[in-house]
Amino acid sequence: MIGIVSAIVIGYLLGSIPFGLIVTRLGGRGDVRQIGSGSIGTTNVLRTGSKGLAAATLVLDVLKGTAAALIGSEWGVEPMLAASAAVLIGHMFPVWLGFHGGKGVATALGVLMAVAWQVALAAGVVWLVVAIAFRYSSAAALAAALTAAAYADFTLGRERAMLITGIAVLVIIRHHENIRRLAGGTESRISFKKT
Repeated sequence: MIGIVSAIVIGYLLGSIPFGLIVTRLGGRGDVRQIGSGSIGTTNVLRTGSKGLAAATLVLDVLKGTAAALIGSEWGVEPMLAASAAVLIGHMFPVWLGFHGGKGVATALGVLMAVAWQVALAAGVVWLVVAIAFRYSSAAALAAALTAAAYADFTLGRERAMLITGIAVLVIIRHHENIRRLAGGTESRISFKKT
């Protein structure tokens, strides 16, 4: 029990680190929450006009997901799963920012890389294909989340599959506004052009 509680606390605190906000402030782009969707994630950081800052946010958010899962694994499988869930919740609802965080896509990918790399690979490929084909980051995230849940259900044991399904549900719920904009044809597209 001590291991699970410790894993949850560490996972949540790691997830709560708002790398998107930190990176944009250090990069002289101000408060990323004041632009675009107001999110602290990679896609919104990209709206500052800096692909470098967006890339740094992506890497750091992925790494905190992976780190939380690996730290939890030191206490066993259940603490690893607990830390994995906690880091995602920390990213989405960070205590330091009044519980208004990111949408969890990069952090979820980091968790998947530690918990089930084959699921992470499948979800990553789907994200890339959908993003390139349609240029909607949100649609790519939703497709990747559904792919991860479906693939995990067929290939993994019950505990890991349940974790990944839970992660997918959280990611989808956090994209509820994007889903409405996609349905209404008002969702912003992402650009892959060099600047």
